[in-house]
Amino acid sequence: MVPMATTEGCLVASTNRGCKAIHMSGGATSVLLRDGMTRAPVVRFPTARRAAQLKFYLEHPNNYKSLSLIFNSTSRFARLQGIKCAIAGRNLYMRFCCSTGDAMGMNMVSKGVQNVLDFLQKEFLDMDVISVSGNFCADKKPTAVNWIEGRGKSVVCEAVITEAVVTKVLKTTVPALLELNMLKNLTGSALAGAMGGFNAHASNIVSAVFIATGQDPAQNIESSHCITMMEASGKDLHVSVTMPCIEVGTVGGGTQLASQAACLNMLGVKGANVESPGANAQRLARIVGGAVLAGELSLMSALAAGQLVKSHMKYNRSSNKETKTTATI
Repeated sequence: MVPMATTEGCLVASTNRGCKAIHMSGGATSVLLRDGMTRAPVVRFPTARRAAQLKFYLEHPNNYKSLSLIFNSTSRFARLQGIKCAIAGRNLYMRFCCSTGDAMGMNMVSKGVQNVLDFLQKEFLDMDVISVSGNFCADKKPTAVNWIEGRGKSVVCEAVITEAVVTKVLKTTVPALLELNMLKNLTGSALAGAMGGFNAHASNIVSAVFIATGQDPAQNIESSHCITMMEASGKDLHVSVTMPCIEVGTVGGGTQLASQAACLNMLGVKGANVESPGANAQRLARIVGGAVLAGELSLMSALAAGQLVKSHMKYNRSSNKETKTTATI
C-alpha cells in the first residue's frame, strides 16, 4: 500500500490501476543511484583571482580531508561527500554534498556548511560571506544542476508489463504507448523547454505521497524531476522512471505528525534505522519512485486510449446535487 493525500478524484484510482498492472506483470525493480543532500553558500572576494584561489584550496585533497573533519563534527550522521565549486566574477559558489542518515537533511547540511565557513573566514580574511544559500544548491527550484548532479535520493524504477496486461488492464496497446511517450514525454517536453519534466504527471504522485508521509510539499518541485522511458521488450512493454532528486526523510519535520507517522509506520520506514542509518529514507524514496511508475503507466494508457476526459468526468464530479444556500444581509 502507498499512502496518498490528494483532492484529485482520478489520481488514486489511476495510480491503483498502474499498481495492478505492475503487480500482474511480476512487479517492479528499483535501484538507489545516489544519496546526498546539498547546500551551496556564496562568498565574495575583492578579486576573481582570490575567489579562484579558494576554489583551488577546496579542491586540494589534503585540504578537503581537513574540511571533512570540520563538517562532520557537527552531526552524528552528516558525512561530507564532496564540494563542487562555480565562479561568477569575484563570487564563489560552493555546493556541499553530504549524507544525512534518515533525515531529509537540509538543517543538517546547513549546520555543517556554517562550521566550514567559520573556519574558512579565519584562513581567508578577505572573504565576505554573502549567504549560506546562494541558489546553487538548489532548493525548491527546477534547475539543471539538480537534474544532472542529483539532490537527495537519485532513483531509477523499472518494470516489464506484458502485452496481455497492457490490453486487458490498461486498455491500450504497446505500440500506442511507445508512440505517445516519444511524442508527449520526450518531444513535447523538449519543445516546451522542460527542465527535468520529461514525464506525464510525476508531480501529482510525488505531492500526494509527500503530504501523506510528512515531507516538505514545496520540495515537490525538484523531487518531481523525472524522465519516463517506454521501450519494446519483445511484444511486451519496458517502462521506467529515472528521478535524480527525491528529497525525503523519515525523521524530523512533518514526519512526527500523528497521521503522517502512521503512514510511515504502515510502510515500515518510520523513524531512524538503527542498524543501517539512512536505509529507511532510502526505502521511502524507492517507494515514491514505484508509485510514480504506476501513475505514469496508467495516465499514459488513459491518454493513448482516449479515456482521460471520460474518467475525469466520472471520478472528479460529484453525483450529488449541490446544496444551494442564500445569504441574508
